[in-house]
Amino acid sequence: MRRTSRRRWWVIICFTLAIGLFAILAGRWTKHNVDLMETRQRSTMSPVIMIPGSSATVNRFDTLVRKLNALDHQNHSLLKVKVYNSGRITYTGKIRPRDREPFIVVGFENNHDGYGNIKLQAKMFSKAFNQLKGHYAFNNFKGIGHSNGGLIYTYYLEHYFKERQIKITRLLTIASPFNFAEPTNRKTEMLREFEKNRDELPKNMVVYSIAGSENYIQDGLVPVSSVEAGKYIFQGVVKNYTQVTVTGKLAQHSALPQNKQVIVLIRRHVLKHQHPHPNRGMPPTNNNND
Repeated sequence: MRRTSRRRWWVIICFTLAIGLFAILAGRWTKHNVDLMETRQRSTMSPVIMIPGSSATVNRFDTLVRKLNALDHQNHSLLKVKVYNSGRITYTGKIRPRDREPFIVVGFENNHDGYGNIKLQAKMFSKAFNQLKGHYAFNNFKGIGHSNGGLIYTYYLEHYFKERQIKITRLLTIASPFNFAEPTNRKTEMLREFEKNRDELPKNMVVYSIAGSENYIQDGLVPVSSVEAGKYIFQGVVKNYTQVTVTGKLAQHSALPQNKQVIVLIRRHVLKHQHPHPNRGMPPTNNNND
């Protein structure tokens, strides 16, 4: 009887200690989350997160960032994030303290083309984004995707972006082939699925879709009609959707991120601090408002 009684007391003591330890850990976890939430709400950081296209690396936007920094007479930080197939994530560069608008480039070991890979890359981007939001307590950001980078962003926003405390305010896609190389009257599986899930897109997001044109048909790789197919995904769902076609020098697909007109659009419509003259250096647009 005494042994049974002792056992019972030991069980009660261990159970009480376990409940106490759980309560302490839960309290600390709650306090950490509350502190993070308050820090995020007060944050003035609004990073520009960029995704390169297929076969491109995290160095894809180096020239773009250098030109923007030169034009702005500022020094936006540049952080490069690479996601490996194993799930490992590495960082190159850093964000300076008090930099309110740093550039962050997220690239992938798996940077191949194809809808299946775009889905995998969107999942990889989701992992990187979750790490970034843990390291940097921003409450809003802007997105730029070149070529397949715009497709990765679209799939990510439809399937993985379920944030309540963080908003994406702008998405700018550059030569993103929303229907690959197919004509508009023959929709790919990807475009059909983008349309099917478009109601999952953030409703307060403003979207700019840029097409390049060497010969009014394509940019040397992506048909203009494929870029324009983005209207079936975004128009009428997001806050505002604008499609822009740029021509002339550097309108070729891989050169578009360095195109002067594209840089003007980024400075005007993506970077917060820029307010250029409304008629200075602005290419013609096809503006579709709700």
